[in-house]
Amino acid sequence: MKSKAAVKRVIETLKNIYPDGLCSLRYEKDYELLFAVRLSAQCTDARVNQVTPALYARFPTLESFAEADPKEVGEYIHSCGFYNGKSKDLVLCAQRLLGEFGGKVPGTMEELTSLPGVGRKTANLILGDIYGQPAYVCDTHCIRITGRLGFTDGSKDPLQVEKQLRQVLPPKESNNFCHRMVLFGRDTCTARSPKCESCPLAKDCDMAKAAI
Repeated sequence: MKSKAAVKRVIETLKNIYPDGLCSLRYEKDYELLFAVRLSAQCTDARVNQVTPALYARFPTLESFAEADPKEVGEYIHSCGFYNGKSKDLVLCAQRLLGEFGGKVPGTMEELTSLPGVGRKTANLILGDIYGQPAYVCDTHCIRITGRLGFTDGSKDPLQVEKQLRQVLPPKESNNFCHRMVLFGRDTCTARSPKCESCPLAKDCDMAKAAI
């Protein structure tokens, strides 16, 4: 397991590179973030951000989503991929939020993962960004980079990675750290051609050390 000193260095370096450490998805209401994360599955955040303004203009309230025809919702999110399943999930989710949670996005893992199309990754993001709780969002960037760094054993299973990161990352740093993993994964530690030779984390990265 990575030393506490190495973990702290990585966290502080990423803070210097990405001071804000925010989610890339744009939203104004709590359910808009929930819906945007659902749309981001197998799709880029940039594409979702292009799609959601028109979607939220057409369906400006949770009630309008709950009453919507999934086929019409699908027309607005077509370019996000898997639009048939995603549109149904958005409508059903709106109905559940209104019928069971008073129109508010719930604040527990159990409640969130009971919603259509919501898994642990989405639930963790909501708990972190909406409720300010410690959250470990294990998307592809986080799984890849933490494995390369040696924060995990290299597992590709999101739940196993989450469990291991809970043992390594300080809770108060977890949510922003995972957001920074996304940004760092796009800029430097890419899937196919990581820039190890110029990586600011190289001295604390198992993969970079092995490549030397």
